[in-house]
Amino acid sequence: MWNDLDTGAYEGMIAETVSIKGYGGDDVLAYFSRPIGEGPYPAVVLIPHMPGWDEMYREMARRFTQHGYIAICPDIYSRIGTGNPAEIARKAMESGGVADDSVMGDTEGALNAVRSLPYGNGKVGVIGTCSGGRHAFMAACRIDGFSAAVDCWGGRIIVAQADLTPNAPVSAIDYAPSLSCPLLGIFGDEDMNPTPDIVNQFEEALKGLEKDYEFHRYPGAGHGFWYYNAEMYRPTAAMDAWEKVFAFFENNLK
Repeated sequence: MWNDLDTGAYEGMIAETVSIKGYGGDDVLAYFSRPIGEGPYPAVVLIPHMPGWDEMYREMARRFTQHGYIAICPDIYSRIGTGNPAEIARKAMESGGVADDSVMGDTEGALNAVRSLPYGNGKVGVIGTCSGGRHAFMAACRIDGFSAAVDCWGGRIIVAQADLTPNAPVSAIDYAPSLSCPLLGIFGDEDMNPTPDIVNQFEEALKGLEKDYEFHRYPGAGHGFWYYNAEMYRPTAAMDAWEKVFAFFENNLK
């Protein structure tokens, strides 16, 4: 759990940019970190948000590694180009976003990469925030092999037929019957995407399907309340949510 460490114990990690095989067999960059040691360690795949394959997701990867996880975050925007994360994300938005199939392919490539490591314990979770939260839920439904999934305020989980797009042609909720692992949802009650009403509908769908899930909602918090570089940051809610993520992965991956 957060800050539960032995100040006299050795700690070390390796963090670097690597290449993996992604959607369509493409070479895709990924940020990878792992504890130094023989393991075996559980792993987590991080799916980045629309602000891009950015510094925050690298920090998140290293935070998981500090807590004993292999972490990998694929650059799902790699086909658009490389450069400043915000500029690449803007180009992605202008082109209608990254196609869901492409994100799923890159996520599966990241899953395969960490499952092949000799120091893994064979269990892999997936987590994402914002659009990455939606993709994490979809990955837990569409990709075999995940043992736990975390959706942090994923928007557009439930979408009307008229609002579907070529890159996102299916409402994510339609994949819910295929959810194959426990799901943790983290949401702010002041969020506009997803709104509390959408979260309610999401929960009712999971409940009706008798899926293994738990949702946590935070009054006074809106979208992206983990993002300490923005006005939306809510430190108390953020740290409580991080504790719940660590506990969830501890129970399902370790």
